Amino acid sequence: MVRHGKSAWPLGVPDERRPLGPRGIGDAPRMGARIRDLVGRVDVAVVSPAQRTQQTWALLAEQIGPVGQVRTDRRVYDDWGAELMEVVRALPAGAGVALILGHEPGVSRLVLALADRRASELRTRVVTKFPTCAVAVLQADDDWADFRPGCATLSAFTTPRQ
Repeated sequence: MVRHGKSAWPLGVPDERRPLGPRGIGDAPRMGARIRDLVGRVDVAVVSPAQRTQQTWALLAEQIGPVGQVRTDRRVYDDWGAELMEVVRALPAGAGVALILGHEPGVSRLVLALADRRASELRTRVVTKFPTCAVAVLQADDDWADFRPGCATLSAFTTPRQ
């Protein structure tokens, strides 16, 4: 799970069309390299259609390297958590590593829903704040279609400032 990079707030621009700001443009490539180091190859990426997430994805992808499949899914922009579980359950069965790039509060809500409650230190950091361009890595043995609350282990949580 990844939250988009820090965006700009130009006057009169609707939320979905807000671009990345300078900090977001700088953070995204570093976080792409970090994602590559944490998970290796990404088999499928699901990205919100908002401009700032599409820009973040372009910068992440340059560092991550080849990705099996990239999807844009409106639910990642529109939803604040509940439908994101359905996005996960609809991931291709053969995908070993998936990346979902979205917005708050949906990103943190999904991470907290999926994460086994035993990873308390990392969970506390996600609950406290899921900053722009932060990355949460969840691991699970279940098929995507069988994902349910508490089925995953939150193995890493990293931010651009770390």
